Amino acid sequence: MVVEGRAPDPREARSAAEFIALLRVLKDASGLTFRELTLRADAVGDVLPRSTIANMLGRTSVPREELLAAFVRACGCGPTEIEDWLGVRKELAVHGRRAGAGDADEDEAGTEEAGEGPGAPAARSPEPATEPPVGPPPARRRSRTFLVTGVSLLVLAAAAVTVALLVRDQQPGPAPVAGPVAGRTVQIRSVHSGLCLSEKRGTDSGRIYQVPCDEETIPAFSLRPLGDDVWRIVTDHPDFGLGCTGVWDGMREAGALMQDQECGKRGSAEAFWIEPQGHPVKGYRIRPAHTHLCVGAKAGSSRRDAEMVQMGCDGVDRGSLFSFDPVASDAAGG
Repeated sequence: MVVEGRAPDPREARSAAEFIALLRVLKDASGLTFRELTLRADAVGDVLPRSTIANMLGRTSVPREELLAAFVRACGCGPTEIEDWLGVRKELAVHGRRAGAGDADEDEAGTEEAGEGPGAPAARSPEPATEPPVGPPPARRRSRTFLVTGVSLLVLAAAAVTVALLVRDQQPGPAPVAGPVAGRTVQIRSVHSGLCLSEKRGTDSGRIYQVPCDEETIPAFSLRPLGDDVWRIVTDHPDFGLGCTGVWDGMREAGALMQDQECGKRGSAEAFWIEPQGHPVKGYRIRPAHTHLCVGAKAGSSRRDAEMVQMGCDGVDRGSLFSFDPVASDAAGG
């Protein structure tokens, strides 16, 4: 059982996204930090790094069985609850979705044809033949015309709805959000603008801007865990080599620029908390450890070449949520 709050029931999940959302609820209900979960796992022989937990809770697919078991066990679930989580995870991994709890099969009982079987009314005797009226009945012909026109309009409306749905389904949806993974080369993408962090080629200031992700971004970014959920953003510049991202000269004021430079120049201004936001996760905050502020586009801008600065974390995270998108060649090799 979970001590701090009520454990969610994994059988309520109908999709992988709902399953991950329930895992986040379970973690919150346990009242445990990532560090405490790691220590509890270590105590029983499980391997559950803090960075792995954060990555798992930011995914959109179900985790591996051994990782899931270690996580829910560390959260305080007993053997029966663990089996429930593993059972739902297996079903989602195989089928992608689970049926609703109250779903019922459609009634397959047939109905008797009209005029057949016991109790059916007797057939009426044919009416005696009468001489047809002279000329067609105008009212009847007009009604039939209206009926045909109405059916045609319904067909056209249905076709229009079908086309609209097809067009909507073909529109690209929002890009999925990826969490931090140690050592993997990534593009750091602003969820708000869809642009990626980069320096300007040919300059040595180290100032960081946001540019289209399909352009060549420099330097190459990767993440190195420093402990206690703190990360270093390592850079590899084609002209200047290895370095670190940090706040300009270690400044503490809001509005201070972000800058790539040699590592070790700015102390804790080169360390960042990377925190998931939203359920499901909408993006990750990057927070300089020396100020607890947030990294974001200057003035919340979504335009190309807007500078990255440290800023307040209040509001709706406009311009201050990010995704750590694996670089294709690196992801294939990893």
